[in-house]
Amino acid sequence: MIGLCVNVDHVATIRQARRGEEPDPVHAALLVELAGGSGITVHLREDRRHIQDRDVELLRRLVKTKLNLEMAATDEMIEIALAFKPEMATLVPERREELTTEGGLDVHGHADEVGRAVRRLREGGILVSLFIDPEHHQVSAAARAGADFIELHTGSYAEAKDCKAQQAELTRLIQSATTGRGLGLRINAGHGLDYRNVGPVAAIPEVEELSIGHSIIARAVLVGLERAVREMLAAMAEGRAWCEVQIPPQPPFIKGEQGGISYDV
Repeated sequence: MIGLCVNVDHVATIRQARRGEEPDPVHAALLVELAGGSGITVHLREDRRHIQDRDVELLRRLVKTKLNLEMAATDEMIEIALAFKPEMATLVPERREELTTEGGLDVHGHADEVGRAVRRLREGGILVSLFIDPEHHQVSAAARAGADFIELHTGSYAEAKDCKAQQAELTRLIQSATTGRGLGLRINAGHGLDYRNVGPVAAIPEVEELSIGHSIIARAVLVGLERAVREMLAAMAEGRAWCEVQIPPQPPFIKGEQGGISYDV
């Protein structure tokens, strides 16, 4: 059964717009767990634009499933991770000017730096995942760095403009997942996935868990967080049940239609 680790950063983004106390990403995380999520992801950025240290501290105390801390491979963030002890740390690239993480970590080009970060985190008892583009040399570099997991960056797949391009990107994901598993890595995936496109990625047998945030939180504004999580889990289960990976015309579980996209609000 494939897992769903929900990123609650966008809940914190709404809170930080007014520098207030609501909505609280910690409360959101507890609702995600009630709805069947397998874990909670937060990205503690250097500029603290959304998630705060306080959030990570409380989530570490209260999350009963798994806490995945996305972080840059900096000394500051490594020390924070070692202090809070999340079950998993996912190393990601980070630039102040980006709206969200725009690509995978260049493990191949920064092998020494990434390797040192992986060793420190693993010595602290934390599983380490590397967020990488689905490229053979990056997968191989992640294995050499000693990571436990890789999280395949699905952004190019999610942003593909037509079925042919989407299928090509899906093939890259499948090949990278197969390569990674052969090198002893465990496989996760995420970025840009939504209710329309999640099925084929969920159907990749090597993928253990998907990390999804924006689409779920956006849906939750309309229907509530628990329902939004359950609908994503249903879309993932539908994809996992397919006999072979294929690009679906639309998710079959949502009713109604508007502009070729189905909704049940």
